[in-house]
Amino acid sequence: MHHFHYRDNHMFCEDVPVSDIAENTGTPFYLYSHATLSHHFVTFQKAFEGVPHLICFSVKSNSNLAVLRLFCDLGSGLDIVSGGELFRGLQAGMPPDRIVYSGVGKREDEIEYALQSGILMFNIESFQELELINRCAARLNKKASIALRVNPDVDPGTHPYISTGLRQNKFGLDMKSAAEACRLAADFSHVEVVGISCHIGSQVTEVAPFVDALHRIKELIMTLEASGISISYLNIGGGLGITYDRESPPHPNEYGRAISDALGESSLTLILEPGRVIVGNAGILVTKVLYTKKGKSKDFVIVDAAMNDLVRPSFYEAYHAVEPVVRDKKETINADIVGPICESGDFLAKDRNIQYVEAGDLLVVMSAGAYGFTMSSNYNSRPRIPEIMVKEDKFHIVRARESHEDLIKGESIPPFL
Repeated sequence: MHHFHYRDNHMFCEDVPVSDIAENTGTPFYLYSHATLSHHFVTFQKAFEGVPHLICFSVKSNSNLAVLRLFCDLGSGLDIVSGGELFRGLQAGMPPDRIVYSGVGKREDEIEYALQSGILMFNIESFQELELINRCAARLNKKASIALRVNPDVDPGTHPYISTGLRQNKFGLDMKSAAEACRLAADFSHVEVVGISCHIGSQVTEVAPFVDALHRIKELIMTLEASGISISYLNIGGGLGITYDRESPPHPNEYGRAISDALGESSLTLILEPGRVIVGNAGILVTKVLYTKKGKSKDFVIVDAAMNDLVRPSFYEAYHAVEPVVRDKKETINADIVGPICESGDFLAKDRNIQYVEAGDLLVVMSAGAYGFTMSSNYNSRPRIPEIMVKEDKFHIVRARESHEDLIKGESIPPFL
């Protein structure tokens, strides 16, 4: 469900015409619906009513301060993977004891920053990381709460680049190594094992892989507790998919029931790290047609958004629906929708049947709220585009469009040139 809809053939975000925002701010831009963000989070939260849990929104999916503040106010925590994401979370007002730090490559300065901030726990991914966190905590006279991230070797049935729970993936430890790491950590003076964590992948559209992983993790927890290591938190990650095209992912209620049933009678506190399922369909990318071009073998619609603004189609061959802002023509065309970047891979859609368009028309790329702006870049020295949030009948620029001056901020020409 989302709050992007047509009224009299004009697309609105909640009660604001998308064309009005384009006229005021220029294109391209990202547009988020406050009502959709809130509804999706609350729906996910309710899916786990009756089970002790903490939802830690995955910052990598959308790190805008306004989005993080909204979720903070709704009771969310955060799943972070860098010191920069920790900084963003704290700036948004997130209590540090609701922050979980994941990721395979935490730097020493980032670990110290997180320890000094008082985060809830680290998800540990290697023996060397465990030893480093113990040393950092000892130096700061802190005790680090940790969870061991387990790689359960479960196939999530998703794109290889976003599969994270198979034995060939770089994430986590295998079951045997995780048990060894827990026993090693029990002898360390400045870490405390409080949880077990796993994450099998992203854009998963079936419940079964999550349940399979959970059963395997429960076996490990039973083994650990039999050896005297008490576990308080079970982090089952995120990864629940959304509908981009013809996918039929489970509703959060179905997901919640399946996880709760698999968990059974347990005193463990669940930690969940949803990202895409909360923000994916709560955002769109609005772009303007610059030119149309008829080729010998295919037609092209050239727009002012590009792969640096939304890399998912180029990177993952991901599908995003493309809709007109104004539905006023019956004629359709089949075309590639491409951007201005000097790469053949610069496209937003290929071989797409869309309404006939002309220069100046506005198009919307749907389902762009997750991994849109966060994966954007300044490739071809293109300023990054603004992020805008609508609440009811008002819109607010929650990140300004970059200027040319922003492109060279921090650069300098040395005196020998």
